[in-house]
Amino acid sequence: QVQLVESGGGLVQAGGSLRLSCAASGSIFRINVMAWYRQAPGKQRELVAAITSGGSTNYSDSVKGRFTISRDYAKNTVYLQMNSLKPEDTAVFYCNVEAKSRRYGPVQHYWGQGTQVTVSS
Repeated sequence: QVQLVESGGGLVQAGGSLRLSCAASGSIFRINVMAWYRQAPGKQRELVAAITSGGSTNYSDSVKGRFTISRDYAKNTVYLQMNSLKPEDTAVFYCNVEAKSRRYGPVQHYWGQGTQVTVSS
């Protein structure tokens, strides 16, 4: 099993910045994709940004140019640097990892517990 621990959420004024972190631990053979999702009240969970094992990234249109996803391969940690935050970014942010626990085991998805990001106007 893989455990994910998130940190870095909080309350910030519009235009401010926050940095989220998500550290993966446990039985890890290989991590493929690390990603951040978010879910605002009354809305579906949506992909914010993702980074592959090769370093390729993709972002939702709503955060392009403002958010940056990065990864520390040695620490099995993914970061989300969020700049120029807007009130509409307010949501619970979840870390998601696609990984294998064993060499010949299945690829599975794991979720963090979520961290609240609130942007005030």
